[in-house]
Amino acid sequence: MTPDLVRYPALRACGLTRLAALGALFLASACTFTPPTRPPAAALPPPAVANSLTVDQYRQAVARRIAERSPSYVEHRAPQAMLRSLVVVAFTIDRNGTVVRSSIYRTNGDDEAEATALAALRRASPLPPPPAKLLNGRGQVELMEDWLFNDDGKFQLRELAAPQALTFD
Repeated sequence: MTPDLVRYPALRACGLTRLAALGALFLASACTFTPPTRPPAAALPPPAVANSLTVDQYRQAVARRIAERSPSYVEHRAPQAMLRSLVVVAFTIDRNGTVVRSSIYRTNGDDEAEATALAALRRASPLPPPPAKLLNGRGQVELMEDWLFNDDGKFQLRELAAPQALTFD
């Protein structure tokens, strides 16, 4: 048998492979694995979902306050199909609801719409105090809101907006 292994290296490799596989099987059969016990995943609410509901609810409360304090500027019909302007405002609110910082994050360059959006935010301050779990290490929460402007200068906030019109009037 030895001469065949010398003449045919493939037989030698096959035998070594079988021996290694048997050894691995023997070692694996001696080991057992017991996973740690955990409560089922369905029993635990995902933390991101719980926090996002709170963020969404707070964003809606902020948008309602802005709309309440600027009633003559708020459009109650669906936004027109082609908006005059979209202004995105970034703002920071402290634990008391005071707007401590605001700036235009994105715009199409409509200065009047930008000024209206920032003025509406200032008029709404103080905003509802944010929930404690939303506050960052400085005791503040940072948000963004979209102001959707029609041609007449009235706006809707994205958080409260009706579906946009599909046809041009």
